[in-house]
Amino acid sequence: MELAYIPSPSRGVIHLGPIPLRGYAFCIIIGVFVAVWLGNKRWIARGGRSGTVADIAVWAVPFGLVGGRLYHVITDYELYFSEGRDWVDAFKIWEGGLGIWGAIALGALGAWIGCRRRGIPMPAYADAVAPGIALAQAMGRWGNWFNQELYGRATDVPWALKITSSTDGRVPGTYHPTFLYESLWCIGVAVLVIWADRRFKLGHGRAFALYVASYCVGRFWVEYMRVDDAHHILGLRLNNWTALFVFLLAVAYIVISAKKRPGREAVVEPGASASGGEAGDDADAEAKDEDAEGEAKDEDAEDAAEGVKDEAGSGTKKT
Repeated sequence: MELAYIPSPSRGVIHLGPIPLRGYAFCIIIGVFVAVWLGNKRWIARGGRSGTVADIAVWAVPFGLVGGRLYHVITDYELYFSEGRDWVDAFKIWEGGLGIWGAIALGALGAWIGCRRRGIPMPAYADAVAPGIALAQAMGRWGNWFNQELYGRATDVPWALKITSSTDGRVPGTYHPTFLYESLWCIGVAVLVIWADRRFKLGHGRAFALYVASYCVGRFWVEYMRVDDAHHILGLRLNNWTALFVFLLAVAYIVISAKKRPGREAVVEPGASASGGEAGDDADAEAKDEDAEGEAKDEDAEDAAEGVKDEAGSGTKKT
């Protein structure tokens, strides 16, 4: 008996006249805005200029969308190029199908191009936007809810997801809402990275590597629960192997980077005046120290001058 469940939307698109408004696309767009907003705040706190994160995102986001779609199409090519399928569907990104691994890889290439044009160290930029990317993923996963896709095994738990669609081989019923599990996990990853960055002053790409490693842990067990068709290697889904491999790379980067380049970057954006946050506080503290030293020197000079006058007036002679 179903006591409670999460209902699926009856449709994932609403038509405003001839214009289709798709829930999947809205989730991605909102996620991008949140990532840029939070990344901008963190970048300013590190001593960068306002607007720089958005300028570089103009390169990173399109590259990321292309990379995410390419990864999905390549790893699930039979959905588009097997008999009875229309290869044109491979371009219909609004119908779902983005691989985070490809999105991060090609998105990083786009960000590198943007950083290079601005003379900005790529690792520092990656550290600033890492929590925002995790939150963007958390919001983007709700696009799967609109499309009634990528759910887990059948279950009757109170928070089960009710699937009503029977297209593409779906079987109506209640299933584990893996989209929700991953969304909540990504929020936790964002909180973890922000906390660790403040606590340990992560720099040189280590905050981004922490985001990657912690996301891979959650993706591994969520992926293990999913029941959609996927390629398997030695009994594990392809994305499980990808998560394991990327996790090891991220951990190795954190360890090696901490030994070779401890601490944070002193300057994240050449020519930017430090304002706000940690960089601003350090600059203000240095300025105050310089003012205090200057005042102390002036007072010492005045005392010395008065002492000379007193000695001259009394006729004493120093030995």
